[in-house]
Amino acid sequence: MDLARQLVRELYPDARAAWLGGSVARGEASSTSDLDITVLLDGPPAPMRKSLEYGGWPVELFVHTEKSLRFFADKDQARRQPTMMRLVGESVVLLDTDGSGARLQQEYLAEVAAGPRPLTPEELALLRYTITNLLDDLSDAGGDVRLAIASVLWQDAARLFLTGAGRWSGTGKGLLREVAAYDADLAAALMDGVRAEDDRLVVAVDHILADYGGRLFAGFELGAKL
Repeated sequence: MDLARQLVRELYPDARAAWLGGSVARGEASSTSDLDITVLLDGPPAPMRKSLEYGGWPVELFVHTEKSLRFFADKDQARRQPTMMRLVGESVVLLDTDGSGARLQQEYLAEVAAGPRPLTPEELALLRYTITNLLDDLSDAGGDVRLAIASVLWQDAARLFLTGAGRWSGTGKGLLREVAAYDADLAAALMDGVRAEDDRLVVAVDHILADYGGRLFAGFELGAKL
């Protein structure tokens, strides 16, 4: 934290606030973790993102105004992945010159706690349809083709599981972490299914689909906006 605070003061002496987020703030840092630092300015060079090394640490800098923070938080809401909100909300306040550090931390933490908006009927139908097609493709695939399909299938199924339950989603390891935090047994079943050559993944995915009407092909419609 001292190193992160020093970096902010050196690069952004006019910063209103700064937060240290990510795995370091959560106490889950590994040997490859970086410092995720969000900085609040009144104007340029914000908004911008910058990667660098400082004091032996890789650093990801997210430099924003209040307006740009809100813009990216709204994008988080739309995709149901609270990246920006967690970087500020689930953080350690490094600098707070005017109260905005604590205020925005609490504001975004409350948004994270509230969870994402529910799936619309159209979004639910599209997810069911997409997952159904992947299950069909998986049924006669083998080797590397099966692995490629399975790696996409578990993620789409996990997003349905999480968003259907009013939970935030993610990508890659973040998605797996979200599933494991909510249902460790399901996370293990999905990963076992990806690695296996049998129907374990199909069983796990069909179990998820069952809560939302099962597989969907016949009768699916999707309009286009031109």
